[in-house]
Amino acid sequence: MMTETIESLLNSGQTLMNLGNPKDALVIYDKILSQEPKHILALLKKGHILGQLARYDQAIVQYNKVLSQEKNLLALLNKGLAHHYLGQVDIALDCYEQVLKEKPNNPTTLYNKASSLIKSGKILEGIKILSDVIQLDFSFKEKAKFDIEFQHIRKLNEFKKILS
Repeated sequence: MMTETIESLLNSGQTLMNLGNPKDALVIYDKILSQEPKHILALLKKGHILGQLARYDQAIVQYNKVLSQEKNLLALLNKGLAHHYLGQVDIALDCYEQVLKEKPNNPTTLYNKASSLIKSGKILEGIKILSDVIQLDFSFKEKAKFDIEFQHIRKLNEFKKILS
């Protein structure tokens, strides 16, 4: 009987997320976690919401709870992103490297890696990876054009070249 409740709570949480109500969804995921503290999907969703709400430290805690149970590439990727936004680019890059060991050509992970490299001042190395990402998945070209993370390098010819 309990699993049905969790199943319906998961559906409710996802519906609230789809409707743009992350704070209400957070309440639902906390309800699931009070019943089943190690529920992977609820932990991932809670981490995701906390990240969206810029509560990165709390998001990292959720991802660590997942990673203490299993190797989870989504948890690693999102944990890396949270560390990136906290300015902890070395930890972020380490998370991305762990994902890339499993999925070497994952465009999202490579894009995040490029972003963290650029943030850490390794601009040309970051731009090179960004160029590779755009070859893998053209949609990242548009994303890079408007990404606030790259506003300080927009005028660089190397950056302009990969976006032209």
